Parts: sequence; C-alpha cells; structure tokens
Amino acid sequence: MNTQRWMSMQFFSFFLTWGIFLPYWSGWMIYTKGISVSEASLIMSLGLVARGLSTLFAFPYFSGKISSKMLLHVTGISTIIAILCYIPASDFTSLLIVTIGIHIFYPTLMPALDSAAGVLMQNKELQHYGRARQWGSIGFVSVGMVLTIFTDRFGDDIILWALLLGMIGFVGLGFMQTPTVLAEKPQASSSRSGMLQLFRIKHFSIVLIIVILLQAAHATYYNYGYIFLQDIGAPVYLIGVIINIAVLAEILFFAIADKGFQKYSVGSLLTLAAFGSTIRWILVFAFPNVIVFSIAQLLHALSFAMGHYAFMKYLIKHIPNAQIPNAQGMYSALALSWSTAVFTIFGGYLYEVEPRFAFIGMIVCTIPAMVLAFVYRGLERKKEHVSIN
Repeated sequence: MNTQRWMSMQFFSFFLTWGIFLPYWSGWMIYTKGISVSEASLIMSLGLVARGLSTLFAFPYFSGKISSKMLLHVTGISTIIAILCYIPASDFTSLLIVTIGIHIFYPTLMPALDSAAGVLMQNKELQHYGRARQWGSIGFVSVGMVLTIFTDRFGDDIILWALLLGMIGFVGLGFMQTPTVLAEKPQASSSRSGMLQLFRIKHFSIVLIIVILLQAAHATYYNYGYIFLQDIGAPVYLIGVIINIAVLAEILFFAIADKGFQKYSVGSLLTLAAFGSTIRWILVFAFPNVIVFSIAQLLHALSFAMGHYAFMKYLIKHIPNAQIPNAQGMYSALALSWSTAVFTIFGGYLYEVEPRFAFIGMIVCTIPAMVLAFVYRGLERKKEHVSIN
C-alpha cells in the first residue's frame, strides 16, 4: 500500500475514536453514570496523570524494544479491553480505576502514530505530514456529526458503544500491510538518557514550554465545551456540529500547511498560535452565546493545529530519528497530559463558580506562550542573520 495512504488511514481511524472520547467522555460519565462535574473533572485529571506517566516512560521504553507495528497492536487491543471494563463500572471509585486504565493505553496511540509519521518523513517515505494528518481531523469531525444524531435519538449511552466499535475498527485496520521500516525491531537504547539528551538540542526546552502552555489552554474546552454549549442554550442536535467547526478549521489548516506555511519559521507559527488562542478564549468569555462560540471555533486552526504543526516541524528538522519517540513521549506527557490535567482541575473550579471564567482563565497559559514564542522567533532570526554574515 502507498505509504501516504497508509498513514492517512491510520490517522483517520484513530481520530475517529478520539472524536468520541475527547469531547464527549466527561459528559458521558456525568449523564450516564450520575457523577458530578467536579468528580468527572477529578477522574479525567487523574487519568491524564496516568496518561503522562505512560507516554513519558512506558511509550519511549517499549518504542525501543518492539516495532511500531507491534506497539500499535498491543495498545489498541488493550484499549478495547479497558473500554469493556466501563460497562460494569457504576460509582466514582470504579470509574476512576477504569479511566486510569484506559489512559495508560489509549492516548499512547497518538504519539505512536506521530512518531511513525516522523520516522517515515525522515526516511523520505512520507512526503506530506499535513495531508496525512488532515485525515485524522476528518475522522474526528465526521464521527462527531454522526454521533450527535444518535445521542439525540438514543441518549448518551450510545457514546460508549460508538467508542468500542471505533476501536475495533482501528485495530482491524492495523493488521493491514505496514511500511517495512515500521515493522523493524529498533536497536536497544536507554530511554532515560535519551530524554536527557533532548535538552542538549538547541532551543528544545523553550519550544517544549511553549507547546505545553498552548495545549494546556485547551483543558476547559476539551472537558467542559460540551456541557457549556448546553448551558448557553445550544440545541442538542447541533452541539456536535458546533464542536466540529473547530475540526473543520483544523482540516483546512492541515490541508494547506505543507505548502502555505512552508516558509514560516517555527517561532512565527508558535507566535500566531498563541495569539489566536488568546483571542479565542476572550471571545468565548466576553460573548457567551452560541453564534460567537461557533465563530471562535475557527480559531482552533491556530490554537491547536498550528501549534501542533510547529512542534512537528521542529521535531522533523532538529530531532534525530532515534530520539523521536522520546520527544513525542515528552510532548504527549507534558503538553497533552499533565498540563491539561492541572488546568482541567483549575477550569473545573472556575466552571462551578461561573462557566465563562473557566475559558478566560486559560489566558494564563496563552499570554506567556505568546511572549516566549516571540522571544524564540527573535532567536531564530538572530541565528539566520549570523548564518548569512
């Protein structure tokens, strides 16, 4: 199979399930299991802590022991088992245990797929990361629109069965022919020393801090966007459409990113991402209505997609092939897990005081990110100036 097509299919099938889990899971636990917003917030936050531990330590370790193909198989099957464990779970303790379990395996698929894409890019087998990744966004948005119709008709119970069916499909597709380089067992290496070596790469630390702040700023939206839309009077059947406006903007960005932003530096992309994120949360806070929320969703192309693309651009250009799993594990743990966990609790507290406060509170991440990105952009230009002279 064509490598570009294979990577696109992997992204599509995974993000088809992620489009169920990310925006709907807190709401599913609240509405079907009868727990409070604060309890769901704590459960998801502790799950993110487990996710961070898994992606920071277990993922790089096993990436150095088994092939990418085998890693995707093992984590996918383990995720299916974890989802099944939700069926008998009925109270806070059991939901917490199962959620920690699913966060150990399921989110690991994300850095595993991005690592695979990075390796394929460096080996010249994948030509366009943005085009492949856009299919992940297409999967995310398509399932959200369809799922909303079913939840309106059959209730929130359908969310679990949709996630289970999606994961079975992802695992099934994983048994198709895989690019040879991903089926090869990697050479043994020390993950811990490898991670420490990352900080010796020029500007890795500042780029990592910026993307940590950028991703943390999405905590409120990811965990409370679904119920916030209900609070401001959005029709249930339209909530999925509104949520997925963000992903449509993301799809458009990834479709044009490889050509449209090829000449932009990483620092410029990160600066634009932080600026867009700041404007996004200010709009939601200042105008708590469905129309403005929907318009603000377009800024997801900057706040998330551009920030993620900038990190991948930095990784492909500056991170050695053998270090990619370590860099992805660190990004997933610190940016997509632990920072989000902290700000999920922070956002949950603000949400119970006043729902709008949970969104404006996210600028405590975006403004520092914008300042740091501007500084890094200056360092890039200084380096270019020295190189020219």
